[in-house]
Amino acid sequence: MKSLMSLWTSLASELASLCCTSTNRDCKTVSARMEHEGLSFLTITLPAFGKDFQKSLDQGRVTHDLFQGFSWRTGLPEFLRGFLESVFHPISGTIRHDPSIDAIYAVQQLTSLFSKIDLPCTEARRDKAIDSYVIIERELKSRAADQWNFKQFTRIRTLLFGDILSEVDQLIYDGETTPRHGPGNTAERLSSNQKYNHNLWTDRLEEYFPARENILPNYSFISDRRIVHLTPEQELPVRVITVPKTMKTPRIIAIEPVMMQFVQQGILEALVPRLERKYIRKNVINPCWSMIGFSDQVPNQEMARQGSLDGSLATLDMSEASDRVSNQHVRALLCDHPHLAAGVEACRSRKADVPRHGVIRLSKFASMGSALCFPMEAMVFLTVIFMGIESHNGTPLSRKGIKSFHGKVRVYGDDIIIPVEYVHTVIEYLEAFGLKVNSTKSFWTGRFRESCGKEYYAGEDVSPIKFRRVFPSKRLDAQEIISLVAFRNLLYMRGLWSTSSWLDRKIEGIIPFYPKIEPGSPGLGAHTFLPVQGEKYSRTLHCPLVKAYVVQGTAPDDSLDDVGALLKYLLKRGNLPFDLRHLERSGRPRRVTLKPRWVVPF
Repeated sequence: MKSLMSLWTSLASELASLCCTSTNRDCKTVSARMEHEGLSFLTITLPAFGKDFQKSLDQGRVTHDLFQGFSWRTGLPEFLRGFLESVFHPISGTIRHDPSIDAIYAVQQLTSLFSKIDLPCTEARRDKAIDSYVIIERELKSRAADQWNFKQFTRIRTLLFGDILSEVDQLIYDGETTPRHGPGNTAERLSSNQKYNHNLWTDRLEEYFPARENILPNYSFISDRRIVHLTPEQELPVRVITVPKTMKTPRIIAIEPVMMQFVQQGILEALVPRLERKYIRKNVINPCWSMIGFSDQVPNQEMARQGSLDGSLATLDMSEASDRVSNQHVRALLCDHPHLAAGVEACRSRKADVPRHGVIRLSKFASMGSALCFPMEAMVFLTVIFMGIESHNGTPLSRKGIKSFHGKVRVYGDDIIIPVEYVHTVIEYLEAFGLKVNSTKSFWTGRFRESCGKEYYAGEDVSPIKFRRVFPSKRLDAQEIISLVAFRNLLYMRGLWSTSSWLDRKIEGIIPFYPKIEPGSPGLGAHTFLPVQGEKYSRTLHCPLVKAYVVQGTAPDDSLDDVGALLKYLLKRGNLPFDLRHLERSGRPRRVTLKPRWVVPF
């Protein structure tokens, strides 16, 4: 905690000098409240202050219902007042005509610095998140499908995705989707290579994805591997767990059984590229952006910047997005494509093993962890968005009308961008479908926008740099050292050189080899804008070298042979060769180490 406080103080002092103010009283406030509240002040209370600041930017004034828990003087809170007065009028609390971008960034940085630090939240908060998961499930069970316009939903869905869904429907009918194993864990806790030896299959999968055609290299191996078929009652439930997100609340994910994720990945591979290629055409921003994305966040970020610049686009954030998309939504989405609908339903897990609640029946389509979770939720979101747009315009949409919104509407996961004039109608439709818009992270009124991790005010990037892990104490704390060096380099590139120098001294006290390097170097070092100097010259590479630590990780022991090894080879994607020892070691390294090596500094 002392190191975290020192980092906050150093950063506050440097930002204050950039904004011609002082943070002496602010540092005393942070120190006093940390003694009383502990680490939660930095990780929960300060981020809440930052959210209220963003809300004030959006609504154009500071109101007394915000910044709870902080003392006030006239129209502004006392905390960080030196920065706030450069953004808002100190008496009225209204936003200035030309607020200081540096001050906006400073408040963003100081309040969000530790918002995503990788520390577990309390058991009570984890239990509350799990209870919320079950409560949402009950809400979905009680919501009837006739509460939303099914006819309009299916018509808009056909305009948006009809041709794509028909293509994938035909692929499943013809048996041309090829399953594959993903990189994640499975409900059975199988290692990476042992996934290829699984012999369990479900009766529901058998109709569209016969086991003999999917988990055997060919029919001649049918006597070498006994396939065990599971009835719906015997199917394994998904394993619901919590993973760190913030100290306020964890993230809830569901780990799928191996045979389910195996088939899901095959459908994903057929569906996602087609969705990302849809509606790509020339526009004023970028000719390669579609209305729906899964692999590239840049379009959302650039559209958010454009929205902050001219006020034309709003950024919406969905709360509990995955858990609120019901199986009814997905059935309506796929109702005219029977083979795709049946295939998706066959690889959907129907039960979940929830801590403290046992095994429950699922009404949601899938939680995070299913390969099809994001594609299905994105298609549902986009369909409902255009339902709202159509209702607002009062005339039925055509394909040409939908194409006119290219560059104005986009969905990436739970981040949505739409034209400002449709915000209220779209939110009304989303909520009518049982979905929930996160009002604290949705912006459309002022000049602040946020999407996919980027935050902008008036076209200027005010995204904070977040400290992800605790300070390392010894050289063996490899992950912490890697994170700290990366954080230091981000600060340096942002121009916060005083704090970067302070961090350099901390890092040099832990690792003896810490050279100045350029961003392209494979070594772990301090990025610099100045010319880098080599410590010696390589006669083989004919270039200068520096001694730096290099990150190394070894895949765990995981031997595979016989039928499983052949299946792994036949299911391989791409032209890159396997690692030479892929049948002996496979999977993500359980730990990484730092090894000193001579490397190029650029």
